[in-house]
Amino acid sequence: MNFDFTDDQRAIKRTARDFLGARYPPATVRALAEDERGFTDEQWQELVELGWAGVIVPEEHDGLGLGVVELVVIAEEMGYALAPSPWFSTTCAALMLVAAGSDAQRERWLGPVARGEARGTLAVWDEHSGWAPDHSEVEPGPDGKLTCVKIAVPDAASADFAIVSGADGRHWLVDLSERGVSSPGITLAAESAIDPTRKLFRMALEGVAVEPLAASLDAVARAYATIVTVLAAENVGVAQRAMEMAVEYAKDRAQFDRPIGSYQAVSHRCAQMLLEVEGSRSLCYWAAWALDNEPDSGPRAASSAKAYAGDAGFRVAASALQVHGGIGFTYEHDLHFFLKRAHANAHAFGDSRWHRDRVADLAGV
Repeated sequence: MNFDFTDDQRAIKRTARDFLGARYPPATVRALAEDERGFTDEQWQELVELGWAGVIVPEEHDGLGLGVVELVVIAEEMGYALAPSPWFSTTCAALMLVAAGSDAQRERWLGPVARGEARGTLAVWDEHSGWAPDHSEVEPGPDGKLTCVKIAVPDAASADFAIVSGADGRHWLVDLSERGVSSPGITLAAESAIDPTRKLFRMALEGVAVEPLAASLDAVARAYATIVTVLAAENVGVAQRAMEMAVEYAKDRAQFDRPIGSYQAVSHRCAQMLLEVEGSRSLCYWAAWALDNEPDSGPRAASSAKAYAGDAGFRVAASALQVHGGIGFTYEHDLHFFLKRAHANAHAFGDSRWHRDRVADLAGV
């Protein structure tokens, strides 16, 4: 397959690179990482005006109605800029609604999401049983109300609704827009996360009314495959930026009157970074293309991309840190933010080992 971007996709990528580079310089990323909320309403509104909140929302709900490739184009640039934003969590929730939401649920939430009037999140990790979208402890009681504890829920404090995963691939929608008034059983607590640029929360539900989503297992599986592909693409952007920082430093930093990049120990490390970045990028765009055009191979391609980019993103950022030497290990240098995002992404929605096992299962090995 000879894959290349369309003119519209190139325009999206170019716009994303320019916009995010201008809005999220390192000083801004650092300030937002240290901020309790992690983003501003003005920053979110600018993303909305670009249409990014509704990239995969159908046009009848005021979205752009684009595909996974366009989503991955934006995700890679979000990772490159390390932009702290609820865009990822809202996209996850929108994907689940598009996949399995009822007509009423889509009508209620997708339009506001696309217009920037509402944000969502996806709660998957159980407090005790970990991550597995098909096997969860969560199950509503006979009264249709849900009691559970979910951890590592991204941007839950600023979300207006959450999609909660449960047993046998089922999911429920929880309205968070009036918590404390109509939903007193919802408790949110900020968690200490390895990546300070993406805020995570512990979400406890105690007898909270929920709305079931349709149990369309194939559609839900495609939504999860899209989510892990987006995360993999983020890691491609993170790794690309870390590699560029390392190469630039290797050109400028001199030792024994020579740039350190002229020494094989450094140049070979940088070459390995390039190999892993390009390999990750190829797998991500293969997965995105497959999810749009060849659905049968989409889940396997997505897990392949997540497994490789999860490991590669962290390895590249760690190698970049080694190239920087002592300065790279300091908190004052920005590189550690990229290392932490890459490490967090590698574990979110299934780590590389889990996804390699899934590739083997899907391939019949």
